[in-house]
Amino acid sequence: MAATALPGMPAAGQAAAGDMLTLWAEATGRRRAAGHRLGGLRFAFYGRVSTEDWQDPVTSRARQRDQVAALVAGHGRIVAEFFDTGHSRTLAWVRRPQAAALVAALADPDRGWDAVVIGEYERAFYGGQYASMAPLFQHYGIQLWTPEVGGRIDFHAEDHEQTMLALGLQSKREIARTRIRVRTAMATQTREQGRYLGGRPPYGYRLADAGPHPNKVHASWGRRAHRLEPDPDAAPVVAWMFAQRLAGHSAARITRALNDAGIPCPSAADPGRNPHRTGAAWTLRTVAAILANPRYTGRQVWNRQRTDHDLVDPANTGLGHRQVQRWNLPAGWVISARPAHPAIISEADYIAAQDATAPRGPAGPATRRYLLAGLLACGRCGRRLESAWSNGKAAYRCRHGYTSATGPGPDRPANLNVREDQILPRLAALAILQAGSSSCPRGTKQATVQVTAPAQAAELIDRLRAAGVTLIYDPATRTLRTDTRDCLAVTVG
Repeated sequence: MAATALPGMPAAGQAAAGDMLTLWAEATGRRRAAGHRLGGLRFAFYGRVSTEDWQDPVTSRARQRDQVAALVAGHGRIVAEFFDTGHSRTLAWVRRPQAAALVAALADPDRGWDAVVIGEYERAFYGGQYASMAPLFQHYGIQLWTPEVGGRIDFHAEDHEQTMLALGLQSKREIARTRIRVRTAMATQTREQGRYLGGRPPYGYRLADAGPHPNKVHASWGRRAHRLEPDPDAAPVVAWMFAQRLAGHSAARITRALNDAGIPCPSAADPGRNPHRTGAAWTLRTVAAILANPRYTGRQVWNRQRTDHDLVDPANTGLGHRQVQRWNLPAGWVISARPAHPAIISEADYIAAQDATAPRGPAGPATRRYLLAGLLACGRCGRRLESAWSNGKAAYRCRHGYTSATGPGPDRPANLNVREDQILPRLAALAILQAGSSSCPRGTKQATVQVTAPAQAAELIDRLRAAGVTLIYDPATRTLRTDTRDCLAVTVG
């Protein structure tokens, strides 16, 4: 039977028998290449626009899409699109919704595309993100195309790898330079001009027109500058709060007085600028924030808070960083060189109010020691007991979720209070019961051993902490027990 030649391959008689396999392999490659040219690659387009860029997402997407269409022309067609709006390039791919969807589709053999094309490198990668994503594309056999290399990236080519690493550093440098430029400008505008830089006005102030915008381009667009002026309804409340603080009243007492008087809290007084808050009542945190705000002195103050970038997961650095807001010390504040708006309180009164938060008397918190801090829980509500100094001695209390900023309700239980010196002598008895808990009957057990030496008490406390034991104090029965067995309990006091 005569051998039949394959398409694109000479007949068997025209080639030596040893060359048939080589000729077949070459012909197979040519056929697949021809088929590839006819159908072309199926591309998934990835793009991104960040709100930080002050760009129109529709315009930006159209520009990126036109750029990739020109890049892949003659090589295939775009069959899928993944476009992130409002997400920074500093976020890892798995933390951008559309990029994460693209990554999830890589493992699907029926995803419908063979390559990923990106309009601009900076739209997709930042820092070392390319180095972490390239092995993933390579693993699933997905090509990556970018304009920076004129088409497909060769994952094995050293020059392509160096180009991608250089672009990643450039992308990171661009963000760093922009951040420095913006921070320097805002610091100068605050210090030299006292300019209002936006955001919600502090409670006690409202926005007033300050003329055309200092930037001529923005002014030509009709934008106006703003400044702060006292709110006739809220400014007297702020002045009263500082007066009460200077009179020696606590922030909690001030909070309670505001709620008892029915004065609307900031979110209730200006709900339009506080849609994310309930407006139910004054809280201790709100009062403390107002008493700590230096802008009531008439000075413009910037950089009271900073943005730190912490790893999302130290065990997986590929997830990148998250932004964390932290307070700066006053030494890091930028304060206007002269008053920028009418003052509600004097600078001397503001400083005195800050000093009023310091502990009074010679025995400050630094000299107080609570041996059982974090070990005690309330037998009534289950909350951890908080440390409290009582009559010159360490003690622990539970207010069952209530604070002095709210008035007592008719069903409010009495506060739980127990001194540390009432608990320490019972720890040894509790330890003995715990050691013999396997044979003790259910119920309260008593023991006569007491702790007499501080070193002995510290040793027992260390053992309890190491074992992860929680001590539960029941005010009704005045008993102390562990959270392991009902029988492990001793009477206190």
